[in-house]
Amino acid sequence: MSLKIATWNINSVRLRLPLVQQFLETHSPDVLCLQETKCPNDQFPTAAFRKLGYEYVSIHGQKGYHGVATISRRPMRTVETRTFCGIADCRHIATSLDLGSRRILLHNFYVPAGGDEPDPAINPKFRHKLDFIEEMHDVRPSLEAGTGTILVGDLNIAPLETDVWSHKQLLKVVSHTPVETEGLTQLLRRGAWVDLMRQHVPPEEKLFTWWSYRAKEWDISDRGRRLDHVWSSGDLAPALGRIEVLRAARGWERPSDHVPVIAEFAFG
Repeated sequence: MSLKIATWNINSVRLRLPLVQQFLETHSPDVLCLQETKCPNDQFPTAAFRKLGYEYVSIHGQKGYHGVATISRRPMRTVETRTFCGIADCRHIATSLDLGSRRILLHNFYVPAGGDEPDPAINPKFRHKLDFIEEMHDVRPSLEAGTGTILVGDLNIAPLETDVWSHKQLLKVVSHTPVETEGLTQLLRRGAWVDLMRQHVPPEEKLFTWWSYRAKEWDISDRGRRLDHVWSSGDLAPALGRIEVLRAARGWERPSDHVPVIAEFAFG
């Protein structure tokens, strides 16, 4: 039994629908988790996905901002959408799907970016981000027998020195400040999560999923960050077959500044 899951901050699902369709036709994931859909539920392009065989669609969206969606060609149901920090801004959705006798609980997250100033005393966006990460400690792998848990999404933090193009130059830049990276690392450890991307790609190697729109020659300068993540409960980690970061997608016409990350599992 195999499972192929992709996660992608699409930066407007309606604007980049042709790119998503191209990705689905070319790479055929079983499940695709999208973030920053920027689309209210009643305007989500469900019909376009169902036409491609993705019959199961779970959405948590709002007009113009944020939003997450999980689409699947395997039977899937919505479990919950959580509100964090008392702000209903559509940043989480949990779904479940069955693989034989095994159930997979899948969390799809879009963590706040945090603004430009890494000081929670003067920047409420950064305060919101830190509080959001703290509340995420309540999201832990399922303890239910026969259920494994996967957490994916744009977490907007690059935790390792090799998750950014320059550790020293980005220490005071939001997404790589010590308070953020330590917060995310604690979330991993306390929640008993496994960072599957770093299980597959050694921590000594550079690994990026985001390149700024401000860089005209992004591929040459390669000033990227790993903001997108794939985690799992410990029981699922041995089933990971491969991770692919689709770097080429950053060079597509009118791209997102994030690229898809694909995780493939093989269960015995």
